Amino acid sequence: METTQAPPEGFVPHDRKSPMTDPWEPIWARKQPDCVQLGVRIAAAHCNSRGFLHGGLIATLADNAMGLSLGQTTGTGGVTVNLNVDYLRAGTPGQWLQVEPRVIRAGSKLGVVDALITADGETIARANATFRLTP
Repeated sequence: METTQAPPEGFVPHDRKSPMTDPWEPIWARKQPDCVQLGVRIAAAHCNSRGFLHGGLIATLADNAMGLSLGQTTGTGGVTVNLNVDYLRAGTPGQWLQVEPRVIRAGSKLGVVDALITADGETIARANATFRLTP
C-alpha cells in the first residue's frame, strides 16, 4: 500500500540531504526545543523481502535524528562511536514512522542520545548511541 498522506503537524521536508537516504525520500523533520524528530511514511521502497520495514532504515534514521539532536543541543557536530538498536515489532507500508530522540548527556568530548521509534504511535524499536563531538 503506497500513500501520499501528509505528515503530522509541524513536520517539514528534511533539509539535510544525503546520497544514502535519497532513495527513501520524502523524509520529514520537526525541530523541537530539545531534539530533531524525523519521520517517513513507510512505503514498499523502505521494506525488506517479507514486506516489513527494513531494520537498516530504522537504524539510519535513528542515527541521523540522534546526531542532529545532539548537534542542536551542543552547537557542534559529532560522529557516531556506537549505535545499538532493539527491534521490537514490525512496521508496515502506510504507517507513519517517527524517530523521537532524547539527549541524555552532552559532555565536552562525548554525547549520549537515545530514541524511541514508533509506527502510527506504537513503539517498534528503541535506539541509543554515543557520539564523539567534533568542532
